[in-house]
Amino acid sequence: LNDFDPQSVPSPSFVVDKRALQHNLNILRNVQEQSGAKILLAIKSFAMYDSFPLMRDSLAGICSSSVNETLLGHREFNKEVHAFAPAYKKEDLIQHLDHCDHLVFNSYSHWLHHQKTVLDHPCNVSIGLRVNPMHSETEIDLYNPCAPGSRLGLLPQSLEGQDLSDIEGFHFHSLCQHGADALKRTADSFEKHYGQYLHQLKWLNFGGGHHITHDDYDRQLLCDIVEHFQTTYDLQVYLEPGEAVAVNTGALIGTVLDISDHEGKIAIVDVSATCHMPDTLEMPYRPDIRGAGIADEKAYTYTIGSA
Repeated sequence: LNDFDPQSVPSPSFVVDKRALQHNLNILRNVQEQSGAKILLAIKSFAMYDSFPLMRDSLAGICSSSVNETLLGHREFNKEVHAFAPAYKKEDLIQHLDHCDHLVFNSYSHWLHHQKTVLDHPCNVSIGLRVNPMHSETEIDLYNPCAPGSRLGLLPQSLEGQDLSDIEGFHFHSLCQHGADALKRTADSFEKHYGQYLHQLKWLNFGGGHHITHDDYDRQLLCDIVEHFQTTYDLQVYLEPGEAVAVNTGALIGTVLDISDHEGKIAIVDVSATCHMPDTLEMPYRPDIRGAGIADEKAYTYTIGSA
């Protein structure tokens, strides 16, 4: 977007460079071709459905975290639809079943609670369980699904002695902006705790948080990990990156409406952190503002506040 005129679009606007997006998609397509894995778009991180026709040519489908995401993916992406939620209301579950190919439950007891509804449903949906790989790579507990007390994923002891005859896949997700080395350590721990079940499964989902399209990402190691599981256990591996699909492909365009001074200069903009960049509050992190430099580098320092 170096040659893009920000005044050519309404403010605020999200603007995506198709060339940059295609660059990322080419990398992901090559990983699929080399490894045999199928890569899904995590809609919760990038739901600009005008770009779905472009992404559809390179990716296998989408993964959803809500009914609305499932409906959007089914309608606009029109390829595989995978869904996961920590728990399902029956009415939501039925909508997922109507439009999904894969559906993942967060606990064995919740699977049993809805088992009859699923098995009686006319659509043939592949059912999986989310498991805790018993390994943490994420330092911030808010973003760490394997933190002590996490609500996400079964523990190994929860599967002991259970009937898994209707379960076709396992899903784990524990990474956030990590490299393939972190996946390797996580996958080794996962295999140690759940390898005994893998021969009876049809698929395995490595979740998201993989920085596959970053220049320093070890894509060969990723392919080796995928190949190991697919060859050893004769199953299909899925990856569901979100950020890696759209990272560095666009910008949020905003306008400074006023500058006030309350023990420091505050630029009031027409962009909302809550609506447009919620991670700046939840993570938190410092947004990358074009031309702003690093802290204290420039002559003036501003706090950014929304109107």
